[in-house]
Amino acid sequence: MARRVVRGLLLLEAAGLLGALLLYRAMDRSQDFRYTMQKRFPSILEVYYKSNEWSGIHGIRENDQMAWLSSKN
Repeated sequence: MARRVVRGLLLLEAAGLLGALLLYRAMDRSQDFRYTMQKRFPSILEVYYKSNEWSGIHGIRENDQMAWLSSKN
C-alpha cells in the first residue's frame, strides 16, 4: 500500500512538472498567449518574467508592454 501511495505521488509530481514546462513553453513562444495570461493570471506571468530575468534573459516584459500599448492605439 505504501508503494502505491509513493508511486501515485511521483506520478502526480511528474504531471505537475510536465504541465509547468508546457505552460512555460507556450508563454515563451507566443506573445498573444502572454497577453491572455496577463488578463487571466497575472501572477503566473510575473513568475515567467522573473524566471527569465534571473536566468539573464532581459527585455521580454518591456517588449510585451510596448507591443500591447501600440496595439491599443
